[in-house]
Amino acid sequence: MTDGRAARAAARALPVSVVLFDLDGTLADTAGDLAGAVNRVRADRGLPPVPVTQLRAHASSGARGLIGAGMGVAPNDAGYAELRDAFLGYYATELAVTTRLFDGIPELLEALEARWIRWGVVTNKAERFTTPVLAALGLARRAAVVVCGDTTAFAKPHPGPLLHAATALGATVESCVYVGDDLRDVEAGSAAGMATIVAEYGYLGDGGQCRDWPATGWIATPEELLDWLPPKP
Repeated sequence: MTDGRAARAAARALPVSVVLFDLDGTLADTAGDLAGAVNRVRADRGLPPVPVTQLRAHASSGARGLIGAGMGVAPNDAGYAELRDAFLGYYATELAVTTRLFDGIPELLEALEARWIRWGVVTNKAERFTTPVLAALGLARRAAVVVCGDTTAFAKPHPGPLLHAATALGATVESCVYVGDDLRDVEAGSAAGMATIVAEYGYLGDGGQCRDWPATGWIATPEELLDWLPPKP
């Protein structure tokens, strides 16, 4: 890492009052259930299961990324729509079997609430999946705002979902920070005019070295986010 990037990554208290989180790979480890749906699709076609470790990096990329990694089929390929629908159907029936909050997230959310910092979720996951996952994790009534992949006309990396979240909270973009584990999260947050923090403990996808992403900062554990936030009053 260059000296300039090291300086940029140094933790400092940002002047924010709202923290917005990505869901898959940032708040929650959903890879097991997503991989399970992929492997049920594979089983239907007489194929052996793919290890979760092989699919984990693609868990933030939705059906497109997981079907690509698990079935070798891209959105423009013949048969993709059928595979996507089968995958989503299986996922809908078992989306909170192994899914859990990442270590440190429960304590982080409690700390945010103790500091009177509102927090919410902005995800590309559709509402029909997001709502039951958040409910299973005990977060549905705690999040100040939830923006799903079909809440607005756009999905990340478009800034629309993040702008929608800020508007719903009556917050300025300068008062918000977005935390995510994918390059699209950083691109969306930056385009919205928000500070962005990369969750290095997450999936990170196929966006290259995350330290090369144009983020405000990086955190190796959820607890490190507190170093980027105003202290408890």
